[in-house]
Amino acid sequence: MNGAFGPAAIRRALGEGPARFGARLAAAVFLLDQATKLFVLFVIDIEMREPIRILPFFDLVMVWNRGISYGMFQQEHELGRWALVALSVAASIGIGVWMLRAETRRLATALALLLGGALGNLVDRVAYGAVADFVHLHWGDWSWYVFNVADAAIVAGVVLLLYDSFRGEKSGSAEA
Repeated sequence: MNGAFGPAAIRRALGEGPARFGARLAAAVFLLDQATKLFVLFVIDIEMREPIRILPFFDLVMVWNRGISYGMFQQEHELGRWALVALSVAASIGIGVWMLRAETRRLATALALLLGGALGNLVDRVAYGAVADFVHLHWGDWSWYVFNVADAAIVAGVVLLLYDSFRGEKSGSAEA
């Protein structure tokens, strides 16, 4: 076994392999997430203008999520906030190491989406104490959760990771 930081993993990360592609994609997801959050918070000042109707089924609203996915496990105290930060850091490190070891572009893509999204939401928790969510999709009486670019990337990454696992092809993820 080469290990997470063995010679083969380092060559993949520095070469043109899946890990380098994944690193670039994770950075792009992170930057897009942070750019959209900064735009809605400080350029259009969403908290003073919400809701902003974009389309009949799409509004911009401001929700500060102090929990995890879909608002579960809301944390009202600093200890809870920093516990979620620590969990996010640990998850990001684990996903990053797994991505370095990825042998296929599909697996690297899935992990990059997860990593970029996790890092985007991690920055929010550290900077604001909560994750900035602002995309609200709805139709008639039906309403979806309010989310952000990072959340969408995480969901897409999970779906792609599940797809990759059901394909049954060797993806370099068996040891991770």
